Amino acid sequence: MVQKYQSPVRVYKHRFELVMAAYERRFPTCHLIPMFVASDVVEEETNEDGSITRVERRCALDVDAPRLLKRIAGVDYVYFIQKNILNRKERTLHIDSHNETFSNRVIISETCCYSVHPENEDWTCFEQTASLDIKSFFGFETTVEKIAMKQYATSIKKGKEIIEFYLKELQDEGITHVPRWTPSSLPASVPRPTSLFTSPAVLPKLAVTPAVSIPLPTDAKDITCPDIMQDDSLVEILPGTPEDKLDADYIKRYLGDLTPLQESCLIRLRKWLQETHKGKIPKDEHILRFLRARDFNMDKAREILCQSLTWRKQHQVDYLLETWVSPQVLQDYYTGGWHHHDRDGRPLYVLRLGQMDTKGLVRALGEESLLRHVLSINEEGLRRCEENTKVFGRPISCWTCLVDLEGLNMRHLWRPGVKALLRIIEVVEANYPETLGRLLILRAPRVFPVLWTLVSPFIDENTRKKFLIYAGNDYQGPGGLLDYIDKEIIPDFLAGECMCEVPEGGLVPKSMYRTAEELENDEVRLWTDTIYQSASVFKGAPHELLIEIIDASSVITWDFDMCKGDVVFNIYHSKRAPQPPRKDPLLPHGIPSPVGNNVQLIDRSWTLGQDYSMVESSLTCKEGESVQGSHITRWPGFYILQWKFHNMPACSATNLPRVDDVLATLQVSSHKCKVMYYTEVLGSEDFRTACWDVQSLGSMTSLESSHSGFSQLSAATTSSSQSQSSSMISR
Repeated sequence: MVQKYQSPVRVYKHRFELVMAAYERRFPTCHLIPMFVASDVVEEETNEDGSITRVERRCALDVDAPRLLKRIAGVDYVYFIQKNILNRKERTLHIDSHNETFSNRVIISETCCYSVHPENEDWTCFEQTASLDIKSFFGFETTVEKIAMKQYATSIKKGKEIIEFYLKELQDEGITHVPRWTPSSLPASVPRPTSLFTSPAVLPKLAVTPAVSIPLPTDAKDITCPDIMQDDSLVEILPGTPEDKLDADYIKRYLGDLTPLQESCLIRLRKWLQETHKGKIPKDEHILRFLRARDFNMDKAREILCQSLTWRKQHQVDYLLETWVSPQVLQDYYTGGWHHHDRDGRPLYVLRLGQMDTKGLVRALGEESLLRHVLSINEEGLRRCEENTKVFGRPISCWTCLVDLEGLNMRHLWRPGVKALLRIIEVVEANYPETLGRLLILRAPRVFPVLWTLVSPFIDENTRKKFLIYAGNDYQGPGGLLDYIDKEIIPDFLAGECMCEVPEGGLVPKSMYRTAEELENDEVRLWTDTIYQSASVFKGAPHELLIEIIDASSVITWDFDMCKGDVVFNIYHSKRAPQPPRKDPLLPHGIPSPVGNNVQLIDRSWTLGQDYSMVESSLTCKEGESVQGSHITRWPGFYILQWKFHNMPACSATNLPRVDDVLATLQVSSHKCKVMYYTEVLGSEDFRTACWDVQSLGSMTSLESSHSGFSQLSAATTSSSQSQSSSMISR
């Protein structure tokens, strides 16, 4: 595989002629580069008017490679050919170099260019590209490649010191200006090439057998590196049009300290996007996030970045901040908001998760709206990072999130809510990598390990390393919140002095809950599936759901809302599978057979107690109720969840029907109930692991709770005598 390098534009606040005078002093040898043993001018020519000089040199390098490697290669020095073309009229210097030693095994090529800054003729620009292709190296290909890239990067940084040293040397000698070349004054304008490169040195003899040739590319590349120049007085050139090139000082000021190879990856990926990507090119800091997320692996970063760009285009995410209007329910009940910044200048986001009614928000908004709100938070975070970068004068590319878990309990482990959370995490991880600088989790309760076990597998490993978890009031002690946030901005609900405007949350009123149809009719859908299903229940035609259980002691969980009418909820068990759902042409009372959202499984010929059995007591559910529960199965086989029309009981004092019953027979719609439900089957072992495998979180392992049937699972799965348990809770 060919390794490539592309440098950013390095701008020197010195005239081209003075930079060339400093460059001349590097030859024939340079004491600042010990491995640069000598150089010999092989060929030199100047045109008639003296404006163009071509020089070819043969450079000897004492490669700093392992002695064993040198013995195998049979060389003491590695030779490179360097060709320079100095155009005094155009004020450019082009440098091409390649290895001569062992060129049949390793190919090293490097191209450098010095030129006048396009906007200021008193400044000089420098650019460089290089490539390394190791075809064979006595079985040490991988080792040599790693050494080569490491030493090459070191040499690039060394180039800065070299130019600065010789510029200062010229200044100490009183040379602060070198006049430009003119046709009439060649000798006075610029020294002739012979004086330009001093006297040629005698190259050391190559200790190598005639049949062998190898450039230890790592060091070899390093030796040509002295052509690279850097300077602290680099000019800030902010990229504008796609043709603009990144400036080294711009990278340092706005993107951070990057290694030469990291700079190269950024520039090459940016250039590739400019050449191939149709549409809006992401900002440099955004490209850099994807590179960091894949440890600067160009191919992997390019893949996930392109997927994200497609996603952003499809869903118009670039316009989200301008188009997204937060619903009132979010403004009132979403317990999160931006709050100043941390000690590092990162924007600080506060989330009072323990006070949030996750189920209420999902039921009132749906996953789509909730996701869009989270995406708007991330887009706002990117904008705040840019602002803080300008305010604090240093690169700020990520934010800090403070999560307060005070109040977190088992109701937050509502399975559809957790699943919605996991999907949101998945979308954010894929499209906003390396945006979270630190996550402070405060007042983690005993139930937190369960949530962490469910969520952590979906979080990138690098992101998980940024999590700091504090139980109880530990955050107030040494190594706590004060290490990351100034005392003056610690929120008041954390015993601080700063008033925090984050909503306190509370239960979302059921009147704000939306039906499945309303949720499905969202204007913008970012996901195509939904966790809820809707069904109609008719008088004489219950809706039934089949669940096959292979392993005994599995856990069936459910959550359903009565959108219309009253039903009786039952759970049955059968050893044999019911026949495929039947479709009756006509149901009792002249009701047409329902289609699509009504399924009947229990055959009319079946006998209760013989063909199937009831495993839970019947539960009557009224219109508007929200029901959650779970059942630990006792036997394998087929379980049937049934929602059945609730018949009003007749008056006990008379055999005459009630008025409501008479009216019900006059309207077909009165025989229809609407239910929206979600079910899931959990393996007992999986749930037990989620509850108890939390050793890494210290003492937070007690999960006893009376809020739902989930509290019974850990005990039920460890006791064979307690083989059946359930909890159906109306909230």
